[in-house]
Amino acid sequence: MNILDTIIAHKRIEVNIRKKFFSVASLESSRFFKEVKPSFREALAKKGPSIIGEFKRRSPSKGIINSLVEIDDVAKGYELAGASAMSILTDLEFFGGDELDFQKVAEYAKIPLLRKDFIIDEFQIIESKSIGASAILLIAAVLTKKEIHKFTNLADSLGLDILCEIHDPSELEKLNSKNTILGINNRNLKTFSIDIGHSQELIRQLPADCLKVAESGLSSYEEVKLLFETGFDAFLIGENFMRTPDPGRAAEKFIKGLMQEIR
Repeated sequence: MNILDTIIAHKRIEVNIRKKFFSVASLESSRFFKEVKPSFREALAKKGPSIIGEFKRRSPSKGIINSLVEIDDVAKGYELAGASAMSILTDLEFFGGDELDFQKVAEYAKIPLLRKDFIIDEFQIIESKSIGASAILLIAAVLTKKEIHKFTNLADSLGLDILCEIHDPSELEKLNSKNTILGINNRNLKTFSIDIGHSQELIRQLPADCLKVAESGLSSYEEVKLLFETGFDAFLIGENFMRTPDPGRAAEKFIKGLMQEIR
């Protein structure tokens, strides 16, 4: 099996276990379930490039990225830096994250939070609402058309925005009219290799009226500026910030430098 297949196989086991310990009723009793969180869509739709700062401790391809920083410090740093939103990995086995990380930040965050995980079950969508998410990630490569429509409709009914990630033009056929925030991942999910040119090629095939997000492997002002001029609205950056002792400070420096480049 490739890396993606391994992750999804483990995720199915993990979700089945979680469903035995947490009922839907218990998730719906969370105070976050009744709260209206900041809009992920509105945050990305503002004028100029929007930066989504990511918190990620490790990855299957790179190993440990940063195990020393506290998520509270990173989250507050991203907000002060001017990040439009924050992405938090909640996969424990492969990325070192968990739902408690997310809930902790959701207590005080003023910017929208994206739950980044491998969602393969409706349970995870309800869970995302219960831990304070503004948005969820759906990866078209691991879902059928029927699943994407079902998951999108459920998320929409709960007031969650959906970042739908695609890797191949054929995956566009799986989407419905509610999938209006589309991400292109520069990372090949089977090999985890990076190719920035992938975003430049695939953006031409995205609907003109959708919000477009470039993900993974972005490390310079020049790359982001080029992709912004190509038509992208937002940029998810994690490793470039997380490899530093102070990710929030790194994000602040990056965002200021980017704005100077664009002017």
